[in-house]
Amino acid sequence: MNTGFYLVSHLLTPKRLLMNTQKFLVSGIVGGIVAFLLGWVLYGMLLMDFFAKNAGSATGVMRAETEMVWWALVVGNLLMGLFYSYVYNKWANINSFGAGASAGAVIGFFVMGSVDLMMYGTANIMTLNGTIADIACAIVVGLLVGGTVGLMNGIGTKKAA
Repeated sequence: MNTGFYLVSHLLTPKRLLMNTQKFLVSGIVGGIVAFLLGWVLYGMLLMDFFAKNAGSATGVMRAETEMVWWALVVGNLLMGLFYSYVYNKWANINSFGAGASAGAVIGFFVMGSVDLMMYGTANIMTLNGTIADIACAIVVGLLVGGTVGLMNGIGTKKAA
């Protein structure tokens, strides 16, 4: 048998090409809900005054609560949960809270670290202290969203003995 053909045909089986859609959606939606709630607690309650004091010189950047575009906020958080779920289900096979939390903290650091530092370098939206705090918040959010997605992925999964 041709080894190359065997490897390609084994790797390209329908089972390997498709992920469990139900697990992807459930863990992604639950992750999105956790992201929304964490954002509300961290940014909307605990650190609201800190971030207001560490705003840059740009004006009119933040919307008042009555002017927020809630559908966009909800969809953005759901997309975050679905992103973690896609990575964990399609590429990383993460199905525990610990593995999900660890990967989530790393993802949060690299994604928001890159975005926040590029924004700090090009815009007057936040001070350096605010930028560093936002990256720290992203690590916490990533850890908890990632852990939740990993935990949800592990529900119903048989553990190796």
